[in-house]
Amino acid sequence: MDNKKATTVDEYIAAFPADVQELLQEVRNTIRKAAPAAEETIAYAMPAYKLNGPLVYFAGYKSHVGFYATPTGHQAFKKELSKYKEGKGSVQFPLDEPMPLKLIEKIVKFRVKENTGKAKAKKKK
Repeated sequence: MDNKKATTVDEYIAAFPADVQELLQEVRNTIRKAAPAAEETIAYAMPAYKLNGPLVYFAGYKSHVGFYATPTGHQAFKKELSKYKEGKGSVQFPLDEPMPLKLIEKIVKFRVKENTGKAKAKKKK
């Protein structure tokens, strides 16, 4: 898997085995549905979504999908995420378990609201 050189999310996903591609595509579609106005790009060598600043990132690995919603997105959903392996601002969704798409959707919507609120507050200054 040489996705370090991917310049688009399509290229990134295409570098994975078919079964993993399917899961990554589901995560991607869930994010795009929850944040249709977000810009899709590659940052830190992984798919990234931006709307008034960074929203979320995700990445494929051998045994999990990494999901990065910055520390605030993880803080707000601490209870729901507690059953997964977590790091600071990251969570690992195992490939051999159903992808928690509803949870991903809720986190993305939370981050959209958070970033939109920050952008509005900045404009008022």
